[in-house]
Amino acid sequence: MAIRKLYGTLGSPDTIRALASIFEHELDFEFIPIDLNAGEHKTESFLSLSPFGLVPVYQDDGLTLFESRAIMRFISHYYRKPGTELVYEVPKLQGIAATWIDVEDHQFSPPAEKLRQELVDKAKKGLPMDKEVVAEAEAKLVKVLDVYEERLTHSKYLGGDRFTSADLTHLPYLYHLMGTPVKQLFEERPNVSTWCKDILSRPCWSKVVEMVEKDKV
Repeated sequence: MAIRKLYGTLGSPDTIRALASIFEHELDFEFIPIDLNAGEHKTESFLSLSPFGLVPVYQDDGLTLFESRAIMRFISHYYRKPGTELVYEVPKLQGIAATWIDVEDHQFSPPAEKLRQELVDKAKKGLPMDKEVVAEAEAKLVKVLDVYEERLTHSKYLGGDRFTSADLTHLPYLYHLMGTPVKQLFEERPNVSTWCKDILSRPCWSKVVEMVEKDKV
């Protein structure tokens, strides 16, 4: 079987989302770093894989995918593990989990990305944060987390009673934000706090964090 390849950068939440899915399913793969600062994502060869010049890109036995959530969905369906599937086979349960994947994409990620840029990226560069942007993003995130708190009173995980891709897709931004003052917004909501601790402790995520931290050295 042809080796699986993941092209990306470990500073990208989208890349580490795909990595989490790969590790969760215990797949062998080759990681190919793409230097965004050097413009490698704008080269003709890379654009032939990802027409919008975005990371990550995943290749698997002749299949090429871009967009991290599409990669995550493909892996979770194609490499289902009996008893620990990250997707449900029952259509109604599939629909519920799919809803929360979309919620992460459209409601959670936008303010989380703003906060990551302001509180993580700018801090690394020694730049001051934009307090107005932070306040606006926090207000939006609070509304999302209130919905999550209510949802998690009815099930252990967002997608249902077991860990699914609906939870996995949140890991990149949780990782970045838990090292900032925004962590308090998660901790002051007991159900959300328990959920965060649970999914952030998964072995697959520990492997991702190990890769990311080594890359920082």
